[in-house]
Amino acid sequence: MFYLFPRVQLWVMLILGFIYSVSVSWNINGISHNFIHNPYFRSPLLNRLFSILESITVGFSQIFYECIHMQHHKGNADRPDEHGETVDWISIYKHGEESEAEHPFKYTFLSFFREDPKTVFKELKRKDQREAFWGIFELTSFVSTFVLLGILNWRYICFLLPFYYFGHCLSYLNGYYRHYGANPDDPIAWGVSSYDKLYNWIWFYNGYHAEHHFRPKVHWTRIEALRDQIVDQQRAAGVRVIKPPHALGFLDPELPRRKQSGARPIESEAVS
Repeated sequence: MFYLFPRVQLWVMLILGFIYSVSVSWNINGISHNFIHNPYFRSPLLNRLFSILESITVGFSQIFYECIHMQHHKGNADRPDEHGETVDWISIYKHGEESEAEHPFKYTFLSFFREDPKTVFKELKRKDQREAFWGIFELTSFVSTFVLLGILNWRYICFLLPFYYFGHCLSYLNGYYRHYGANPDDPIAWGVSSYDKLYNWIWFYNGYHAEHHFRPKVHWTRIEALRDQIVDQQRAAGVRVIKPPHALGFLDPELPRRKQSGARPIESEAVS
């Protein structure tokens, strides 16, 4: 896009900008996410280089994202405790009222600004100072890349940043409906699944989210087989399934009202 920016009309760049935003969400929820659970290479060096490449490409630190994501799996979109705290830093209930899920609009567009790099760095440093160093290196690398683009063409970076932000918002929107209507108190029903075929083919079976939370280490190529093994348990637990892809979860015809979300009985499409 940097090359095309001064050479094509604005309407072309707007289309490319939107594609870029979608690709950011696609990368985070597909490429980057799968890399966390199942690193792509046997070589530690290649995994390190890929992590840096991802960080520059997506515009974050892959190591910081891994820390946040593993905290997400510890809490599994839990509700706030008596002190108003959640184990999961990005739980959809964290900023909700009366232990209800936050409004999707607020969660989608405010979560980006709620990210707390200091907290993530402290947790990384507590676990592994070396990883904390590389996390800072990745942050510095992507910020330096953006600064360089701004120096070369400040109009381009001003054009890019809103689409960069929107891409991360789309990722949070995707995350919201992967848990909205789930049961945070039952491991097999921690997530919400979507079995739309095109969505899963393109997004590395990201739609099998209830299954993923139940067994996070299962490779995406084997997630269908996992579902076949546990489908009766899912049915008994009332695992929620939506028809559209998660990012379009608000279009689900049986979407429960927010007061009905969580472990409370809801009228929704169960696993079939």
